[in-house]
Amino acid sequence: MATAVRPALRRVHSALVALFLLLAGLAPALAEETFQEGQLSIVTQGGARHAFTVELALTPRQRAQGLMNRRTMAADRGMLFSFGETRQVLMWMKNTYLPLDMLFIDEGGAIRTIRENAEPHSEAIIDSRVPVAYVLELNGGTARKLGIRTGDRVESPVISGGGGQR
Repeated sequence: MATAVRPALRRVHSALVALFLLLAGLAPALAEETFQEGQLSIVTQGGARHAFTVELALTPRQRAQGLMNRRTMAADRGMLFSFGETRQVLMWMKNTYLPLDMLFIDEGGAIRTIRENAEPHSEAIIDSRVPVAYVLELNGGTARKLGIRTGDRVESPVISGGGGQR
């Protein structure tokens, strides 16, 4: 009996070692990205100014992670995505727990499209509809509460600085 158990234990041991090596190789890919922070203001056409502290999603990995897996976000916080170019942008809410307002912003800082209260966990595509260079994500309902509309302007060192990294 002992001789029959040894090969089975070796197979289990080998499988566990292979699983460990696989997971160790995936660890960097699964690591949470870190984000720099910055300040921005939204200036409405009526002259109101709303200040936010935002995390900056500048790299492809940061943009891919975005606000996924976040359970809370303060009312005066958000995330600014910089694409490094002007193009049509497609977003989704997979693995995102918070309803979000998405403000699609052109290279000059003008808000071109607003998608309010994007549904958490939805895989539906959210389309900028026009070429943009940035997307600002805020808590759902913020745009309506503050009276933010298309044509309003976003002021930020990232936007005036040409968009950050690609």
